[in-house]
Parts: sequence; C-alpha cells; structure tokens
Amino acid sequence: MRAIVVSAFGGSSVLDYTEAPDPVPGPGEVLVDVAAAGVNYIDVYHREGRYPMPLPLVPGSEGAGTVAQVGPGVADVVVGDAVGWVSVPGAYAEKAVIPAAKAIPLPPGVSPEQAATVLLQGLTAHYLTTSTHPVRPGDTVLVHAAAGGMGLLLTQMAKLHGARVIGTVSTPEKEKMAREAGADEVIGYDDFATRVRGLVPEGVDAVYDGVGAATFDGSLASVRARGLLAVYGAASGPVPPFDLQRLNQAGSVFLTRPSLGPYTAAREELLGRASDVLGWLASGQLHVHVFARLPLAEAARAHDDLEGRKTMGKLLLIP
Repeated sequence: MRAIVVSAFGGSSVLDYTEAPDPVPGPGEVLVDVAAAGVNYIDVYHREGRYPMPLPLVPGSEGAGTVAQVGPGVADVVVGDAVGWVSVPGAYAEKAVIPAAKAIPLPPGVSPEQAATVLLQGLTAHYLTTSTHPVRPGDTVLVHAAAGGMGLLLTQMAKLHGARVIGTVSTPEKEKMAREAGADEVIGYDDFATRVRGLVPEGVDAVYDGVGAATFDGSLASVRARGLLAVYGAASGPVPPFDLQRLNQAGSVFLTRPSLGPYTAAREELLGRASDVLGWLASGQLHVHVFARLPLAEAARAHDDLEGRKTMGKLLLIP
C-alpha cells in the first residue's frame, strides 16, 4: 500500500509518501480500507516528537472507511461495515488496522468522508462542552481560534447548549465564518482579555483554549471568579510553568489540561459521544466545513497549511 511514513521526528519534510507493507489485523483488530483521514494538530505533535511515538510511524489519528477484514475474536464488526475511529495512529495510508473496540459504526446518512471530517474534533468539542465544563443556558464562553475546525464545532455545540459565545479570530474572513457558526461576538487577538471584560465585566464562565502559550495569560484574565480555563491544545506552543498562586489571584479559577483519551476510555462513553456528534451531523444541527481535500501524497502541504494558520475548517487527506 501507499502510506505516509515518519522515520525521524522533525518538520513537515519528514512526512515521506512511500510504499509500506499492508497491515494485517491481529486478535481483536480490523483492517479498514481508508476513505479519508482527518488532519489534526495531534498529528503535528506526533510528527515533531512532542508526543513521542515509536518509529517508523504512520501518522494520522482520525480516519474512516470500510472494513475489509476482521481478526480473530471480533464479533461485533463485520466486513463491509462503514466505520470511523480516533486516537489510533495509521490513518495516513490506504489501509489501516484498528482495534475493533475503537471502531465507531457510521449511521445512515453519514459518509466516511464526513466522519473523518468531524469525529476527532467533534468528540473533543463534545467532552469539552458536556463534561469538562458542562455548558448551560445563560453561560458565556470564550472560544479561541473560532474559525478553525475545532473552534467551529465548539461554537456550534456551545450554542446548542444555550451559551453566548465570544470567539477570537485573526482575519475578517475568519470572523465571517465564526459568525456563521453562531458566535455572538467575534474579536481579534490583540488585547482580547480587555475586550472580553468590556463585553462581560465579571468574566466568562469558561475559556476553551487550543492555542496555548500565546493566549494563556489573556485567557486566565478573561475567566470569572471560580470559572474554568480548559487548555486543550498548544497550537502556539506549550504553556510554560507558572505559579499556581495566579489561579488564586484570578478568583479561585479552575485550570485543566484535558485530552480525548480519558473522556472516551470506555467503549460505551466513546459510542455515546459519537452517537450525539454523528446524530447532530445527520440531522443538520451540526455543520462541518472542509477547507481542502488533498491527496495523501500532499500530507506535508496539509501540515504546513495547518501550522501556518491558513486553514478555515477541516483538512482531509484522501488516499
């Protein structure tokens, strides 16, 4: 098969489009013909070695396609099933092996390409808005990078739960997209904490921050007393160590660095969250925007566009 293989950690140039052995499913695993792979920041972290993985590595933590073969002991997934998955590397390839326990069945009306567009970011937005900070009617939340793939989904889900959403963006084009997704207020990054406090003098109930180092101080200054700051990503780099006393000074603010794994560790929780996300997608309550569909061979370009903040919505790689 053709695949993207990383043999050494580094920049996008280490994403090598090459021939690789066809994977074979073992006990409890299934082989999937990949229809589409989602491109996410965690793929960049794996490529860089920020989140070290064994090498050589076929990256890609989100994909969808059709089951081509099942391994021994698999009973609830059969050949021909349309499935998606997250948090399993190997999607940047024509074929991928995943644990059957991670296979998410796709409901009628949701194609594999749509699943690869929404699953990882959709499940992340789901746990952030239902578990990390359960959004309630009347809440005000701040969503950074509101026109990115994650930001658009966070905005829509927060609105589904009745929140007022303030989004940050970097260009007028991104402002338009954020407003179309439902953001009530859209502001730039310059001195955004002052602008947030001008809109909400007491501070917001929660900040969803996937940017990290560049926005952390302003995010902390935007949260109300006893509010929550969820730093779920680090697009601008990791947040440096800081004095915990700052949380006290900010008004007993809660700070968390969540990730998808602990929120989907049990299969029933994974399928429950996926059922909500895919159901909202199928019913038209949730909309996804594909920024570009690129051939698998152009994975390096996809990473460059993502890291260069050139994207609005989702990037897909098509084998």
